[in-house]
Amino acid sequence: MRAVIVAIGVAFLVSLFCTPIAIKVFTRLKAGQPIRTDGPAMHQGKKGTPTMGGVVFILATVIAYVAGHLALTTLPDQQIAQVEPTITALVLLGLMVFSGAVGFLDDFLKVRKRNSAGLNKRGKLLGQILVGAVFGVIALWFPSTMTDGSGLATNTETVGSTTLSFIRDIDALEVSKVGAVIIFIFVVMAATNGVNLTDGLDGLATGASVMVLAAYALIAFWQYRHWCADPNYTQPYCYEVRDPLEIALIAGAAAGACVGFLWWNTSPARIFMGDTGALGLGGLIAGMAMSTRTILLLPIIGGLFVIITMSVVIQIISFKTTGKRVFRMSPLQHHFELAGWSEVNIVVRFWIIAGIGVAIALGLFYSEFLANMT
Repeated sequence: MRAVIVAIGVAFLVSLFCTPIAIKVFTRLKAGQPIRTDGPAMHQGKKGTPTMGGVVFILATVIAYVAGHLALTTLPDQQIAQVEPTITALVLLGLMVFSGAVGFLDDFLKVRKRNSAGLNKRGKLLGQILVGAVFGVIALWFPSTMTDGSGLATNTETVGSTTLSFIRDIDALEVSKVGAVIIFIFVVMAATNGVNLTDGLDGLATGASVMVLAAYALIAFWQYRHWCADPNYTQPYCYEVRDPLEIALIAGAAAGACVGFLWWNTSPARIFMGDTGALGLGGLIAGMAMSTRTILLLPIIGGLFVIITMSVVIQIISFKTTGKRVFRMSPLQHHFELAGWSEVNIVVRFWIIAGIGVAIALGLFYSEFLANMT
């Protein structure tokens, strides 16, 4: 627990104090956010606000991970903890960094061209597929080599699983490794685009991501305390995952980094996360779902992202089939802007929706544990 708290604190402080530096740097570089001409008129006042702020909390998460590992070296020997960096960390941080890199390229092109087009849809899609495929393969082809004192393997789990999962793996829904990678690519694409579509109002995606990442930190730490690989855990019901403490540490660090960034990103935002941050967070959230074996629970934990994504899908299908729009504008947050809601009201109310999804998901997760312990 100490390592997770250290990671959260370090990430928060690094993000809080480095974001103003990023604001000054990006302002001098004239890396201002281009605004869509067909968007809500009130957004034109945001033109020129520095973007690519996701760089800050991505770096803060990586730095906090290192700090958390330094804290792990002080744990008593009898506690089960992977002191050395793991494949799990490589996958999770890799998903965050390289998904963020795809977004950074998109942001860079927007700034350079001085318009909101950026990287074309095909290029962004290929980037997401490549990142998902590379880290999906790593997650499924490299089992753990953690051993006990006698040198015998105690946990040969991979980061990902060839079985679809809800609260844990569902044995009846097993697929091949190739099939599992394809499913994970879809999850990466869904999560990155979901966060990206939500990132339309000051602080909206950041605050929602804090809740989702905090939920995964709680889930992973609970799995660590009831871990099948822990020889000190004697209860019959345990979680077959790999490196749950690593997962909790990274999720907590990312949540803390986002809170520090939110100080400057809340309305009126002094900096935007851009596609750099949105795609980085989406990639990490996808990795959290895979590594905690909660793939099918993700749509509930990230309920707000699903609702906003579906508003875009519904709008497109309706317009192409009937020529009519269901919403004044999509994504959904812009519909309510055009309906007269203030930006702050929309953000807070959508945060409440995000919180409800997280609460329901945590309730399902914990109730499943209670049902099997009684």
